[in-house]
Amino acid sequence: MLDANLKDQLKNYLTNVSKDIELVASLDDSPKSEEMMGLLNDVAGLSDKISVREANDDDQRKPSFQVTRPGEDIGVHFAGLPMGHEFTSLVLALLHVGGHPPKEKPELLEQITAMDGEYEFETYISLSCHNCPVVVQALNLMAALNPNVKHTMIDGGVFKKEVEDRQIMAVPTVFLNGKEFGAGRMTLEEILGKADDKASERQAQQLNDKEPYDLLVVGGGPAGASAAIYAARKGIRTGIVAERFGGQVMDTLAIENFISVQETQGPTLVAQLEEHVRQYEVDIITNQKAVGLVTGAHKGVELESGATLKSKALMIATGASWREMNVPGEKEYRGRGVAYCPHCDGPLFKGKKVAVIGGGNSGVEAAIDLAGVVEHVTLIEFDDKLRADAVLQKKLHSLPNVKVIVSALTKEVQGDGKKVTGLTYEDRTTGEMHEVELAGVFVQIGLLPNSGWLKDVIKLSPRGEIEVDAQGQTSVPGVFAAGDVTTIPYKQIIISMGEGAKAALGAFDYLIRSSVEEDDQSSAA
Repeated sequence: MLDANLKDQLKNYLTNVSKDIELVASLDDSPKSEEMMGLLNDVAGLSDKISVREANDDDQRKPSFQVTRPGEDIGVHFAGLPMGHEFTSLVLALLHVGGHPPKEKPELLEQITAMDGEYEFETYISLSCHNCPVVVQALNLMAALNPNVKHTMIDGGVFKKEVEDRQIMAVPTVFLNGKEFGAGRMTLEEILGKADDKASERQAQQLNDKEPYDLLVVGGGPAGASAAIYAARKGIRTGIVAERFGGQVMDTLAIENFISVQETQGPTLVAQLEEHVRQYEVDIITNQKAVGLVTGAHKGVELESGATLKSKALMIATGASWREMNVPGEKEYRGRGVAYCPHCDGPLFKGKKVAVIGGGNSGVEAAIDLAGVVEHVTLIEFDDKLRADAVLQKKLHSLPNVKVIVSALTKEVQGDGKKVTGLTYEDRTTGEMHEVELAGVFVQIGLLPNSGWLKDVIKLSPRGEIEVDAQGQTSVPGVFAAGDVTTIPYKQIIISMGEGAKAALGAFDYLIRSSVEEDDQSSAA
Protein backbone atom coordinates (compact mmCIF):
# COMPACT_ATOMS: atom_id res chain seq x y z
CA MET A 1 0.00 0.00 0.00
CA LEU A 2 2.75 2.47 1.00
CA ASP A 3 5.83 2.82 -1.22
CA ALA A 4 9.32 2.45 0.22
CA ASN A 5 9.98 6.19 0.41
CA LEU A 6 6.74 6.87 2.30
CA LYS A 7 7.46 3.98 4.67
CA ASP A 8 10.88 5.39 5.48
CA GLN A 9 9.41 8.82 6.25
CA LEU A 10 6.63 7.38 8.38
CA LYS A 11 9.00 5.08 10.28
CA ASN A 12 11.10 8.09 11.19
CA TYR A 13 8.03 9.97 12.51
CA LEU A 14 6.88 6.96 14.52
CA THR A 15 10.08 6.99 16.59
CA ASN A 16 8.33 9.83 18.49
CA VAL A 17 5.55 7.48 19.67
CA SER A 18 5.87 6.72 23.39
CA LYS A 19 2.53 4.97 24.09
CA ASP A 20 1.06 1.81 22.58
CA ILE A 21 -1.40 2.39 19.73
CA GLU A 22 -4.15 0.06 18.54
CA LEU A 23 -5.68 0.37 15.07
CA VAL A 24 -9.18 -1.13 15.17
CA ALA A 25 -10.64 -1.84 11.73
CA SER A 26 -14.30 -2.26 10.72
CA LEU A 27 -14.23 -4.03 7.36
CA ASP A 28 -16.39 -5.77 4.79
CA ASP A 29 -15.60 -7.74 1.63
CA SER A 30 -15.02 -4.68 -0.59
CA PRO A 31 -11.74 -3.86 -2.38
CA LYS A 32 -11.55 -0.67 -0.29
CA SER A 33 -11.54 -2.76 2.89
CA GLU A 34 -8.71 -4.84 1.49
CA GLU A 35 -6.78 -1.65 0.73
CA MET A 36 -7.43 -0.33 4.22
CA MET A 37 -6.17 -3.51 5.88
CA GLY A 38 -3.07 -3.31 3.71
CA LEU A 39 -2.48 0.28 4.84
CA LEU A 40 -2.95 -0.56 8.53
CA ASN A 41 -0.62 -3.56 8.33
CA ASP A 42 2.00 -1.40 6.61
CA VAL A 43 1.74 1.19 9.41
CA ALA A 44 1.90 -1.42 12.17
CA GLY A 45 4.95 -3.00 10.57
CA LEU A 46 6.91 0.20 11.07
CA SER A 47 6.69 0.35 14.87
CA ASP A 48 6.56 -2.24 17.66
CA LYS A 49 4.21 0.09 19.54
CA ILE A 50 1.42 -0.26 16.95
CA SER A 51 -0.93 -3.23 16.61
CA VAL A 52 -3.91 -3.97 14.38
CA ARG A 53 -7.11 -5.89 15.07
CA GLU A 54 -10.43 -6.24 13.32
CA ALA A 55 -13.50 -5.16 15.28
CA ASN A 56 -16.46 -7.47 15.80
CA ASP A 57 -19.11 -4.80 15.52
CA ASP A 58 -21.87 -3.51 13.32
CA ASP A 59 -20.25 -0.18 12.50
CA GLN A 60 -22.38 1.40 9.78
CA ARG A 61 -19.31 2.74 8.01
CA LYS A 62 -17.14 0.12 6.39
CA PRO A 63 -14.32 0.37 5.69
CA SER A 64 -13.27 2.50 8.66
CA PHE A 65 -10.79 2.33 11.51
CA GLN A 66 -10.16 3.82 14.92
CA VAL A 67 -6.83 5.11 16.24
CA THR A 68 -6.86 4.38 19.96
CA ARG A 69 -4.81 2.85 22.78
CA PRO A 70 -5.30 -0.71 24.10
CA GLY A 71 -8.06 -0.80 26.68
CA GLU A 72 -9.14 2.77 25.92
CA ASP A 73 -11.75 4.34 23.63
CA ILE A 74 -10.10 7.35 22.03
CA GLY A 75 -12.46 8.90 19.53
CA VAL A 76 -10.25 9.30 16.45
CA HIS A 77 -11.87 7.57 13.47
CA PHE A 78 -11.19 7.46 9.73
CA ALA A 79 -13.99 6.30 7.41
CA GLY A 80 -12.19 5.75 4.14
CA LEU A 81 -8.47 5.71 3.36
CA PRO A 82 -6.66 8.83 4.62
CA MET A 83 -4.35 9.18 1.65
CA GLY A 84 -3.61 12.19 -0.56
CA HIS A 85 -3.81 15.40 1.46
CA GLU A 86 -5.19 13.41 4.42
CA PHE A 87 -2.13 11.20 4.91
CA THR A 88 -0.65 13.91 7.13
CA SER A 89 -3.84 13.74 9.21
CA LEU A 90 -3.18 10.04 9.81
CA VAL A 91 0.45 10.67 10.76
CA LEU A 92 -0.50 13.37 13.27
CA ALA A 93 -3.28 11.20 14.73
CA LEU A 94 -0.76 8.42 15.34
CA LEU A 95 1.67 10.83 16.99
CA HIS A 96 -0.91 12.52 19.22
CA VAL A 97 -2.62 9.30 20.31
CA GLY A 98 0.86 7.84 20.77
CA GLY A 99 1.80 10.47 23.31
CA HIS A 100 3.83 12.92 21.22
CA PRO A 101 3.06 16.48 22.45
CA PRO A 102 1.13 18.69 19.99
CA LYS A 103 2.69 21.92 18.75
CA GLU A 104 -0.29 24.10 19.64
CA LYS A 105 -0.50 27.02 22.05
CA PRO A 106 -0.69 25.82 25.69
CA GLU A 107 -3.86 27.85 26.27
CA LEU A 108 -5.62 26.04 23.39
CA LEU A 109 -4.60 22.64 24.73
CA GLU A 110 -5.89 23.61 28.17
CA GLN A 111 -9.17 24.74 26.63
CA ILE A 112 -9.57 21.41 24.84
CA THR A 113 -9.02 19.31 27.95
CA ALA A 114 -11.42 21.49 29.96
CA MET A 115 -14.38 21.05 27.59
CA ASP A 116 -17.43 19.45 29.25
CA GLY A 117 -20.36 17.71 27.59
CA GLU A 118 -20.46 15.29 24.68
CA TYR A 119 -19.08 16.31 21.28
CA GLU A 120 -19.42 13.91 18.35
CA PHE A 121 -17.97 15.51 15.20
CA GLU A 122 -18.21 14.15 11.64
CA THR A 123 -16.22 15.76 8.83
CA TYR A 124 -16.97 15.03 5.17
CA ILE A 125 -13.91 15.50 2.98
CA SER A 126 -12.51 14.82 -0.46
CA LEU A 127 -8.94 13.57 -0.77
CA SER A 128 -8.09 16.35 -3.24
CA CYS A 129 -9.21 19.11 -0.84
CA HIS A 130 -6.29 21.13 0.54
CA ASN A 131 -8.47 22.82 3.19
CA CYS A 132 -9.95 19.62 4.64
CA PRO A 133 -6.83 18.41 6.52
CA VAL A 134 -6.76 21.57 8.65
CA VAL A 135 -10.23 20.77 9.98
CA VAL A 136 -9.61 17.03 10.29
CA GLN A 137 -6.35 17.51 12.18
CA ALA A 138 -7.87 20.03 14.58
CA LEU A 139 -10.81 17.77 15.44
CA ASN A 140 -8.58 14.69 15.68
CA LEU A 141 -6.39 16.52 18.17
CA MET A 142 -9.43 17.43 20.25
CA ALA A 143 -10.53 13.79 20.24
CA ALA A 144 -7.05 12.59 21.17
CA LEU A 145 -6.87 14.93 24.19
CA ASN A 146 -10.43 14.86 25.53
CA PRO A 147 -12.48 11.65 26.03
CA ASN A 148 -15.66 13.73 25.68
CA VAL A 149 -14.80 14.45 22.03
CA LYS A 150 -15.25 11.96 19.17
CA HIS A 151 -14.36 12.67 15.55
CA THR A 152 -14.75 10.77 12.30
CA MET A 153 -13.21 11.79 8.99
CA ILE A 154 -15.53 10.60 6.18
CA ASP A 155 -14.34 10.33 2.59
CA GLY A 156 -17.31 11.54 0.53
CA GLY A 157 -16.04 9.58 -2.46
CA VAL A 158 -16.43 6.31 -0.54
CA PHE A 159 -19.61 7.03 1.39
CA LYS A 160 -21.59 8.56 -1.45
CA LYS A 161 -25.03 7.66 -0.07
CA GLU A 162 -24.34 9.65 3.11
CA VAL A 163 -23.25 12.60 1.02
CA GLU A 164 -26.46 12.43 -0.99
CA ASP A 165 -28.71 11.88 2.03
CA ARG A 166 -27.21 14.82 3.89
CA GLN A 167 -27.13 17.01 0.76
CA ILE A 168 -23.42 17.71 1.13
CA MET A 169 -22.08 19.67 -1.84
CA ALA A 170 -19.03 21.37 -0.34
CA VAL A 171 -16.06 20.16 1.66
CA PRO A 172 -15.07 20.17 4.38
CA THR A 173 -18.53 20.02 5.96
CA VAL A 174 -18.66 19.32 9.70
CA PHE A 175 -21.55 17.93 11.75
CA LEU A 176 -21.70 18.11 15.54
CA ASN A 177 -24.04 15.71 17.33
CA GLY A 178 -25.95 15.15 14.09
CA LYS A 179 -26.44 18.82 13.18
CA GLU A 180 -24.44 20.85 10.68
CA PHE A 181 -21.71 22.71 12.56
CA GLY A 182 -19.82 24.49 9.79
CA ALA A 183 -18.37 24.29 6.29
CA GLY A 184 -15.10 25.37 4.78
CA ARG A 185 -11.68 25.83 6.28
CA MET A 186 -11.69 26.25 10.08
CA THR A 187 -8.70 26.47 12.37
CA LEU A 188 -8.50 24.88 15.82
CA GLU A 189 -9.12 28.29 17.39
CA GLU A 190 -12.19 28.85 15.23
CA ILE A 191 -13.63 25.43 16.07
CA LEU A 192 -13.04 25.91 19.78
CA GLY A 193 -14.52 29.40 19.66
CA LYS A 194 -17.67 28.03 18.08
CA ALA A 195 -18.00 24.80 20.07
CA ASP A 196 -17.00 26.21 23.46
CA ASP A 197 -19.71 28.73 24.43
CA LYS A 198 -17.57 30.37 27.11
CA ALA A 199 -14.47 30.82 24.94
CA SER A 200 -15.44 34.14 23.29
CA GLU A 201 -16.27 35.82 26.58
CA ARG A 202 -12.99 34.74 28.17
CA GLN A 203 -10.91 35.77 25.18
CA ALA A 204 -12.61 39.17 24.86
CA GLN A 205 -11.67 40.00 28.44
CA GLN A 206 -8.08 38.91 27.83
CA LEU A 207 -7.85 41.10 24.71
CA ASN A 208 -9.28 44.14 26.48
CA ASP A 209 -6.56 43.83 29.12
CA LYS A 210 -3.68 43.97 26.61
CA GLU A 211 -1.36 46.96 26.69
CA PRO A 212 -1.46 49.30 23.64
CA TYR A 213 0.75 48.34 20.71
CA ASP A 214 3.05 50.66 18.82
CA LEU A 215 1.72 49.16 15.59
CA LEU A 216 -1.28 46.85 15.31
CA VAL A 217 -1.67 45.07 11.97
CA VAL A 218 -5.23 44.09 11.06
CA GLY A 219 -5.07 41.13 8.69
CA GLY A 220 -2.77 38.11 8.49
CA GLY A 221 -2.17 37.71 4.75
CA PRO A 222 1.07 38.42 2.86
CA ALA A 223 0.78 42.20 3.33
CA GLY A 224 0.04 41.88 7.05
CA ALA A 225 2.81 39.34 7.68
CA SER A 226 5.35 41.46 5.80
CA ALA A 227 4.30 44.59 7.69
CA ALA A 228 4.60 42.81 11.05
CA ILE A 229 8.10 41.54 10.27
CA TYR A 230 9.36 44.95 9.16
CA ALA A 231 7.79 46.64 12.18
CA ALA A 232 9.12 44.09 14.68
CA ARG A 233 12.61 44.41 13.24
CA LYS A 234 12.46 48.08 14.16
CA GLY A 235 12.07 47.06 17.79
CA ILE A 236 8.55 48.39 18.30
CA ARG A 237 5.70 46.55 20.05
CA THR A 238 3.83 44.86 17.21
CA GLY A 239 0.64 42.82 17.04
CA ILE A 240 -1.39 41.07 14.35
CA VAL A 241 -5.13 40.46 14.64
CA ALA A 242 -6.91 38.45 11.94
CA GLU A 243 -9.78 36.06 11.33
CA ARG A 244 -7.17 33.54 10.20
CA PHE A 245 -3.48 33.73 9.44
CA GLY A 246 -2.79 33.58 5.71
CA GLY A 247 -6.03 35.08 4.47
CA GLN A 248 -6.94 34.39 0.85
CA VAL A 249 -3.62 32.64 0.17
CA MET A 250 -4.83 29.69 2.25
CA ASP A 251 -7.39 29.02 -0.51
CA THR A 252 -4.80 29.17 -3.30
CA LEU A 253 -3.46 25.84 -4.50
CA ALA A 254 -0.70 26.39 -7.06
CA ILE A 255 1.61 29.44 -6.85
CA GLU A 256 4.11 29.66 -9.68
CA ASN A 257 4.89 33.40 -9.85
CA PHE A 258 6.45 34.04 -6.44
CA ILE A 259 9.91 35.13 -7.46
CA SER A 260 12.77 32.82 -6.38
CA VAL A 261 10.31 29.99 -5.62
CA GLN A 262 9.43 28.19 -8.81
CA GLU A 263 6.39 26.42 -7.43
CA THR A 264 4.62 26.18 -4.07
CA GLN A 265 1.14 25.93 -2.60
CA GLY A 266 -0.83 28.48 -0.61
CA PRO A 267 -0.92 26.58 2.71
CA THR A 268 2.82 25.88 2.43
CA LEU A 269 3.64 29.54 1.84
CA VAL A 270 1.39 30.60 4.72
CA ALA A 271 3.12 28.17 7.09
CA GLN A 272 6.47 29.65 6.09
CA LEU A 273 5.15 33.19 6.56
CA GLU A 274 3.84 32.41 10.03
CA GLU A 275 7.09 30.73 11.01
CA HIS A 276 8.99 33.83 9.87
CA VAL A 277 6.70 36.18 11.81
CA ARG A 278 7.09 34.06 14.95
CA GLN A 279 10.85 34.60 14.80
CA TYR A 280 10.11 38.05 16.21
CA GLU A 281 8.19 39.27 19.25
CA VAL A 282 4.92 39.70 17.38
CA ASP A 283 1.67 39.09 19.27
CA ILE A 284 -0.45 37.01 16.85
CA ILE A 285 -4.20 37.00 17.56
CA THR A 286 -6.45 34.95 15.26
CA ASN A 287 -10.13 34.03 15.10
CA GLN A 288 -11.02 37.70 15.61
CA LYS A 289 -12.94 39.83 13.09
CA ALA A 290 -12.49 43.61 13.00
CA VAL A 291 -15.80 45.49 12.90
CA GLY A 292 -14.89 49.06 13.80
CA LEU A 293 -12.04 51.57 13.84
CA VAL A 294 -11.21 53.93 16.69
CA THR A 295 -9.47 57.09 15.45
CA GLY A 296 -8.13 60.22 17.08
CA ALA A 297 -5.31 60.52 19.60
CA HIS A 298 -6.01 57.02 20.95
CA LYS A 299 -6.44 54.54 18.10
CA GLY A 300 -7.86 51.08 18.24
CA VAL A 301 -9.76 48.30 16.54
CA GLU A 302 -13.15 47.06 17.74
CA LEU A 303 -13.64 43.32 17.33
CA GLU A 304 -16.77 41.27 16.74
CA SER A 305 -16.16 39.51 20.07
CA GLY A 306 -16.73 42.82 21.87
CA ALA A 307 -13.06 43.45 22.67
CA THR A 308 -11.06 46.51 21.63
CA LEU A 309 -7.33 46.46 20.89
CA LYS A 310 -5.44 49.75 21.27
CA SER A 311 -2.40 50.98 19.33
CA LYS A 312 -0.42 54.15 18.58
CA ALA A 313 -0.59 53.38 14.84
CA LEU A 314 -2.68 50.97 12.78
CA MET A 315 -2.07 48.98 9.61
CA ILE A 316 -5.10 47.74 7.65
CA ALA A 317 -4.28 44.67 5.56
CA THR A 318 -7.61 42.84 5.50
CA GLY A 319 -7.28 41.75 1.86
CA ALA A 320 -10.20 40.74 -0.31
CA SER A 321 -12.87 38.04 -0.60
CA TRP A 322 -14.49 36.20 -3.47
CA ARG A 323 -16.84 38.45 -5.40
CA GLU A 324 -20.41 37.16 -5.45
CA MET A 325 -22.82 37.28 -8.38
CA ASN A 326 -25.60 38.73 -6.20
CA VAL A 327 -28.34 36.96 -8.12
CA PRO A 328 -31.38 35.09 -6.80
CA GLY A 329 -30.48 31.60 -5.60
CA GLU A 330 -26.76 32.23 -4.98
CA LYS A 331 -26.96 32.62 -1.22
CA GLU A 332 -29.79 30.14 -0.84
CA TYR A 333 -27.75 27.37 -2.48
CA ARG A 334 -24.27 28.23 -1.20
CA GLY A 335 -22.74 24.96 -0.08
CA ARG A 336 -25.54 23.09 -1.86
CA GLY A 337 -24.28 23.50 -5.39
CA VAL A 338 -22.93 27.05 -5.39
CA ALA A 339 -19.20 26.88 -4.69
CA TYR A 340 -16.10 29.06 -4.87
CA CYS A 341 -13.25 26.52 -4.65
CA PRO A 342 -13.04 24.06 -7.56
CA HIS A 343 -10.09 22.20 -6.03
CA CYS A 344 -11.99 21.49 -2.81
CA ASP A 345 -15.51 20.88 -4.04
CA GLY A 346 -14.93 19.65 -7.60
CA PRO A 347 -14.75 15.92 -6.69
CA LEU A 348 -18.26 16.09 -5.20
CA PHE A 349 -19.60 16.77 -8.71
CA LYS A 350 -17.94 13.79 -10.37
CA GLY A 351 -19.98 12.68 -13.37
CA LYS A 352 -22.27 15.74 -13.16
CA LYS A 353 -22.72 18.92 -15.17
CA VAL A 354 -21.44 22.21 -13.74
CA ALA A 355 -20.95 25.83 -14.75
CA VAL A 356 -18.05 28.18 -14.11
CA ILE A 357 -18.86 31.88 -13.95
CA GLY A 358 -15.97 34.05 -15.10
CA GLY A 359 -13.57 34.07 -18.04
CA GLY A 360 -10.43 35.41 -16.39
CA ASN A 361 -7.47 33.27 -15.37
CA SER A 362 -9.23 31.94 -12.28
CA GLY A 363 -12.36 30.97 -14.20
CA VAL A 364 -10.55 29.31 -17.07
CA GLU A 365 -8.21 27.44 -14.71
CA ALA A 366 -11.25 26.25 -12.74
CA ALA A 367 -12.96 25.03 -15.92
CA ILE A 368 -9.82 23.14 -16.98
CA ASP A 369 -9.49 21.46 -13.59
CA LEU A 370 -13.17 20.56 -13.37
CA ALA A 371 -13.23 19.14 -16.91
CA GLY A 372 -11.04 16.29 -15.68
CA VAL A 373 -13.57 15.38 -12.98
CA VAL A 374 -17.12 16.24 -14.06
CA GLU A 375 -19.22 15.20 -17.05
CA HIS A 376 -19.45 18.65 -18.62
CA VAL A 377 -18.43 22.24 -17.91
CA THR A 378 -20.21 25.35 -19.20
CA LEU A 379 -18.08 28.47 -18.82
CA ILE A 380 -20.09 31.69 -18.79
CA GLU A 381 -18.39 35.06 -19.36
CA PHE A 382 -20.04 38.49 -19.20
CA ASP A 383 -17.62 40.09 -21.72
CA ASP A 384 -17.65 39.31 -25.43
CA LYS A 385 -14.36 37.43 -25.10
CA LEU A 386 -12.37 35.51 -22.49
CA ARG A 387 -9.79 37.52 -20.54
CA ALA A 388 -7.53 34.65 -19.47
CA ASP A 389 -3.95 34.19 -20.68
CA ALA A 390 -3.65 32.81 -24.20
CA VAL A 391 -2.00 29.57 -23.04
CA LEU A 392 -4.95 28.86 -20.74
CA GLN A 393 -7.50 29.61 -23.45
CA LYS A 394 -5.72 27.26 -25.84
CA LYS A 395 -5.89 24.45 -23.29
CA LEU A 396 -9.54 25.19 -22.52
CA HIS A 397 -10.64 25.06 -26.15
CA SER A 398 -8.88 21.71 -26.60
CA LEU A 399 -11.16 20.02 -24.06
CA PRO A 400 -14.11 18.11 -25.54
CA ASN A 401 -16.43 18.44 -22.53
CA VAL A 402 -16.27 22.24 -22.16
CA LYS A 403 -18.63 24.78 -23.72
CA VAL A 404 -17.79 28.50 -23.63
CA ILE A 405 -20.56 31.11 -23.66
CA VAL A 406 -19.58 34.78 -23.90
CA SER A 407 -21.68 37.96 -23.74
CA ALA A 408 -23.81 36.25 -21.10
CA LEU A 409 -25.23 37.65 -17.87
CA THR A 410 -26.16 35.13 -15.17
CA LYS A 411 -29.63 36.04 -13.89
CA GLU A 412 -30.58 33.29 -11.43
CA VAL A 413 -29.37 30.07 -9.81
CA GLN A 414 -32.18 27.54 -9.84
CA GLY A 415 -32.81 24.74 -7.35
CA ASP A 416 -35.37 22.34 -5.96
CA GLY A 417 -35.17 23.67 -2.41
CA LYS A 418 -32.36 21.31 -1.46
CA LYS A 419 -29.74 21.64 -4.19
CA VAL A 420 -28.87 23.44 -7.42
CA THR A 421 -30.61 22.19 -10.55
CA GLY A 422 -29.60 24.82 -13.09
CA LEU A 423 -29.12 28.49 -13.91
CA THR A 424 -30.62 31.14 -16.14
CA TYR A 425 -28.55 33.56 -18.21
CA GLU A 426 -29.33 36.39 -20.60
CA ASP A 427 -27.69 36.64 -24.00
CA ARG A 428 -26.44 40.26 -23.89
CA THR A 429 -26.39 40.43 -27.70
CA THR A 430 -29.98 39.33 -28.38
CA GLY A 431 -31.64 39.78 -24.99
CA GLU A 432 -32.85 36.18 -25.06
CA MET A 433 -33.06 34.16 -21.85
CA HIS A 434 -31.57 30.66 -21.65
CA GLU A 435 -31.61 27.91 -19.04
CA VAL A 436 -28.80 25.43 -18.40
CA GLU A 437 -29.44 22.21 -16.50
CA LEU A 438 -26.61 21.46 -14.09
CA ALA A 439 -25.74 20.40 -10.53
CA GLY A 440 -23.10 22.96 -9.55
CA VAL A 441 -22.09 26.58 -10.12
CA PHE A 442 -18.48 27.65 -9.43
CA VAL A 443 -18.19 31.43 -9.08
CA GLN A 444 -14.84 32.86 -10.24
CA ILE A 445 -15.43 36.55 -10.95
CA GLY A 446 -12.71 38.24 -8.97
CA LEU A 447 -12.35 39.76 -5.54
CA LEU A 448 -13.94 42.44 -3.37
CA PRO A 449 -11.90 44.43 -0.82
CA ASN A 450 -12.70 43.63 2.82
CA SER A 451 -13.31 47.26 3.71
CA GLY A 452 -17.01 47.46 4.54
CA TRP A 453 -16.24 48.00 8.23
CA LEU A 454 -14.26 51.15 7.34
CA LYS A 455 -17.00 52.93 5.42
CA ASP A 456 -17.47 56.58 6.46
CA VAL A 457 -14.25 56.42 8.54
CA ILE A 458 -11.49 56.15 5.91
CA LYS A 459 -11.59 57.46 2.35
CA LEU A 460 -12.41 54.64 -0.06
CA SER A 461 -12.39 54.49 -3.85
CA PRO A 462 -15.66 53.92 -5.77
CA ARG A 463 -14.73 50.19 -5.78
CA GLY A 464 -14.38 50.16 -2.00
CA GLU A 465 -10.58 50.07 -1.93
CA ILE A 466 -8.69 52.09 0.69
CA GLU A 467 -6.94 55.08 -0.88
CA VAL A 468 -3.28 55.30 0.17
CA ASP A 469 -0.34 57.57 -0.63
CA ALA A 470 3.20 56.57 -1.56
CA GLN A 471 3.97 55.62 2.07
CA GLY A 472 0.79 53.62 2.59
CA GLN A 473 -0.86 56.40 4.64
CA THR A 474 -4.65 56.56 4.51
CA SER A 475 -6.86 59.63 4.88
CA VAL A 476 -6.65 59.20 8.67
CA PRO A 477 -3.29 60.17 10.25
CA GLY A 478 -1.60 57.19 11.86
CA VAL A 479 -3.71 54.67 9.98
CA PHE A 480 -1.89 52.89 7.15
CA ALA A 481 -3.02 50.22 4.69
CA ALA A 482 -1.46 47.70 2.31
CA GLY A 483 -2.29 44.79 0.03
CA ASP A 484 -5.44 43.80 -1.86
CA VAL A 485 -7.69 46.04 0.27
CA THR A 486 -6.01 49.16 -1.14
CA THR A 487 -6.04 51.01 -4.47
CA ILE A 488 -2.60 49.63 -5.39
CA PRO A 489 -3.04 47.90 -8.79
CA TYR A 490 -2.21 44.28 -9.64
CA LYS A 491 -3.38 42.08 -6.79
CA GLN A 492 -0.45 39.70 -6.46
CA ILE A 493 1.17 38.06 -3.44
CA ILE A 494 4.60 39.50 -4.13
CA ILE A 495 3.18 43.01 -4.60
CA SER A 496 1.22 42.75 -1.35
CA MET A 497 4.36 41.77 0.52
CA GLY A 498 6.26 44.74 -0.86
CA GLU A 499 3.41 47.11 -0.05
CA GLY A 500 3.19 45.72 3.47
CA ALA A 501 6.88 46.33 4.06
CA LYS A 502 6.68 49.85 2.62
CA ALA A 503 3.64 50.80 4.68
CA ALA A 504 5.27 49.42 7.86
CA LEU A 505 8.26 51.69 7.25
CA GLY A 506 5.85 54.57 6.70
CA ALA A 507 4.13 53.76 10.00
CA PHE A 508 7.50 53.64 11.77
CA ASP A 509 8.37 57.10 10.41
CA TYR A 510 4.99 58.34 11.64
CA LEU A 511 5.67 56.99 15.13
CA ILE A 512 9.08 58.66 15.24
CA ARG A 513 7.66 62.02 14.14
CA SER A 514 4.79 61.71 16.61
CA SER A 515 7.15 61.03 19.51
CA VAL A 516 9.33 64.02 18.55
CA GLU A 517 6.28 66.28 18.36
CA GLU A 518 5.12 65.07 21.77
CA ASP A 519 8.57 65.78 23.24
CA ASP A 520 8.57 69.30 21.71
CA GLN A 521 5.13 70.01 23.16
CA SER A 522 6.23 68.76 26.58
CA SER A 523 9.34 70.98 26.47
CA ALA A 524 7.30 74.01 25.45
CA ALA A 525 4.92 73.43 28.30
